[in-house]
Amino acid sequence: MSLYQDLILDHYRNPRNQGTLKNATHSADAANLSCGDKLHIDIIVKNDIIEEVKFSGSGCAISQSSASLLTEHIRKHTVKQALSLEPKDILDLILVTLSPARLKCGLLSLETVKKALNQEK
Repeated sequence: MSLYQDLILDHYRNPRNQGTLKNATHSADAANLSCGDKLHIDIIVKNDIIEEVKFSGSGCAISQSSASLLTEHIRKHTVKQALSLEPKDILDLILVTLSPARLKCGLLSLETVKKALNQEK
């Protein structure tokens, strides 16, 4: 198994930032209907900085570890920085080449974060 696969499995088995935030200023849900992955993201933004972020949901190792990695990455960043993230940035975080069928799994967290940050609770 490669180091990159180990990273995915570690974040899948030991997800960072898993849970919900009662006082979230932003939240959203998204799903990958083709495989059944579901994701919920809660974010607390103060002074345009992402102070706290949590995710919950269910799905494959790629979707869940991608959410874990992304939530670690965006904490303490500005909303603008998070909204400017592109699919390539997520793929750089997960360090695994995804097949076209798995791409939606890997990008579900980015879709959910952007959806949350574009709407207030």
